[in-house]
Amino acid sequence: MNIGERVRRLRRLKMLSQGDIEKRTGLLRCYTSRVENGTTVPSIKTLEKLARALEVPLYQFFYDREGPPEPPIFPWQSSVERHAWTKSAKAVRTLERLALLSFMDDRNRRLLFSLAKKMAKDSSTQLTDIKNTPNSRDETTSRRSRSLRSTVARRKAEKRRS
Repeated sequence: MNIGERVRRLRRLKMLSQGDIEKRTGLLRCYTSRVENGTTVPSIKTLEKLARALEVPLYQFFYDREGPPEPPIFPWQSSVERHAWTKSAKAVRTLERLALLSFMDDRNRRLLFSLAKKMAKDSSTQLTDIKNTPNSRDETTSRRSRSLRSTVARRKAEKRRS
């Protein structure tokens, strides 16, 4: 199915005429007809107008299954990480906060980014300092690790018995 056929199908499902689409988008009725018949290939900008007029997400012109498509899994991302990101409330709050950046004027946004850059640089310097310090184990650290190892070994033994 090509895009024109999908536009026609969605338009008919919404019970809209080409004239209604013309009123909602400003696109001429004959242009909508040419798109639906497949003689004209619309630009992305035009498809966005049509999607807004039909009150559907843009992906529906390209995707022919029911329901929204699965987000892609990138090579560096496992499926567990992807689902954890999309379902966590913390991620949603982070995205909402990032959306607030669009309301800032350019001067304040530059100030915020320079501050964040400076903070990131300072924290990376601190991490480098921590990594470069010699690894000296004092008695308390070795006692804690021995205690932890014995606790783990004891729990494993109890698990085997039960």
